[in-house]
Amino acid sequence: MAKDEKAKAKVEHVKGKAKETAGRAAGNEGMTAKGRAEQAKGDVRQAKEKTKDAFKR
Repeated sequence: MAKDEKAKAKVEHVKGKAKETAGRAAGNEGMTAKGRAEQAKGDVRQAKEKTKDAFKR
């Protein structure tokens, strides 16, 4: 299960980065902001998984 969550976090981060880049290229501030938000969500999910891993040991 943890690997699934880690994978979701990575995918979310990558999708967010792509949206941010596309938004910047198009000059679309909304898309850029959504991309940054998605990246942050992925980062939070990764941090949560790392914390869970730390307590397992």
